[in-house]
Amino acid sequence: MEDHDTTPVPETPAAEPETSVPSPPGQNDELAGQKKRYAELNDRYLRLAADFDNYRKRIARDHETQVQLANERFAVDILEIADNLDRALKADEDHLRTGVDQIRQLLAGVLARHGITPIDAQKISFDPGVHEAVAHIPSDEKEGTVIDVVSPGYRMHNKVIRYAKVAVSKGNPSNEETSV
Repeated sequence: MEDHDTTPVPETPAAEPETSVPSPPGQNDELAGQKKRYAELNDRYLRLAADFDNYRKRIARDHETQVQLANERFAVDILEIADNLDRALKADEDHLRTGVDQIRQLLAGVLARHGITPIDAQKISFDPGVHEAVAHIPSDEKEGTVIDVVSPGYRMHNKVIRYAKVAVSKGNPSNEETSV
């Protein structure tokens, strides 16, 4: 068995704080001033952070509103065309072609007002940046030339939003045989 020493150990008194030495005059005032300045700057920082957060939220809301308004204006313009199509369908057949042609011109104007323009594709060299080849057809045209537009392509503010679906010439097969 082990012997345990049960004699009480005298407690050493905790280090008592030294009596404060009087600080030089103005040091407490300076510390209080710095604490006050810190509190003011911290408050200003928190307010600016909150203001910036509110600004970001407001900008996001404004952007969403602008997009909705732009879509609404476009929809109103398209509805005008839909109304004219309904009128053309109710007209007698003699005026139907004329009415539909006028509606097509109106549609082209609305699209142009919104920055949407057709891509010129007929009789030019195939460009994969604006064309989508849906057929390769033998023809008298030079190989790689667009010979037919199946579906027109469109740009919106210089960005292709729909590629023109085109038929591309393979060249004239009879010319290839005679040149060999």
